Amino acid sequence: MADVQHWKVTEPYLHLHCGLGEAPYYDESSQTLRFVDIVKEQVHTVNLNEGPRSHKITDVDGAISTTAHIEGTEDELIVGAKLGYAIFKRSSGQLEYIKKVWDESDGAGKEERMRCNDGAVDRKGRFWVGTMNDPKVQGPTSEGVVFRLDPDLTLHRMMEKVTIPNGMGWSADDQKMFFIDSPTRNIFIYDFDLESGAISNRRVFFHYDDDDENGVPDGFAMDSKGNLWTAICGGGKVLKVSPEGKIVGEIEMPTRMISCPGFAGEELFVTSAEEEEPEKYPDSVKYGGSLFKVNVGIT
Repeated sequence: MADVQHWKVTEPYLHLHCGLGEAPYYDESSQTLRFVDIVKEQVHTVNLNEGPRSHKITDVDGAISTTAHIEGTEDELIVGAKLGYAIFKRSSGQLEYIKKVWDESDGAGKEERMRCNDGAVDRKGRFWVGTMNDPKVQGPTSEGVVFRLDPDLTLHRMMEKVTIPNGMGWSADDQKMFFIDSPTRNIFIYDFDLESGAISNRRVFFHYDDDDENGVPDGFAMDSKGNLWTAICGGGKVLKVSPEGKIVGEIEMPTRMISCPGFAGEELFVTSAEEEEPEKYPDSVKYGGSLFKVNVGIT
């Protein structure tokens, strides 16, 4: 463990009370970081040049879990929402569905008991989004699906029987895809075909094995050297995992429910959720739901 880097964060960049902060994304063209609060149905933005005073909140007419740019427009984003893929208008907070993911073949009640969770866009502009049971309706089961929406709006089911789909991303050479199903405590790796978008040969890249039974891998960000920085939700930390699947760094956070990191230059911004067990973990309550920042010396 002597070669493991260590950082410690003691206070937030933005002291917030998100129910479930997720999906931090840095838009370099506007110097703006955005992230969502799935539970409170909000989108947060902050201009990193101007700092915390520029923080803004947009209320949304539905829960958003992940966002992506649409070429040629500044006001609209494509997002994963309650029922599938939608267009989100930043100026009004309005959602308009363009591709709902469930139909009659999925059986009664699926739209009600499911929602989108994490997602990512591959180099060909295909938007991958995982779905899970909506905690507002019921507890988690393995009826989740990871969908892929192509630029021509065709929808593909890429993974079945997932429970809480989280971090997704690709190697720099587009030969591998990484994916987290949080309850398994695994980061899975697939062979990836860039041209077709096909995945195959799933195996375990990294397994989080810790005495803290509550900690599970959540979202992740990949740096320029191929390291995966994965949030450990319930464990109060972010782990730096090498391309060989070894822990080579750890960021200690001041709250347990860490959800997702995202890079803006050499700074890693990390979202979090409110503490689920405040009586058991009172020290975690104060900064639960805040946004954190740490310089990790790599992009």
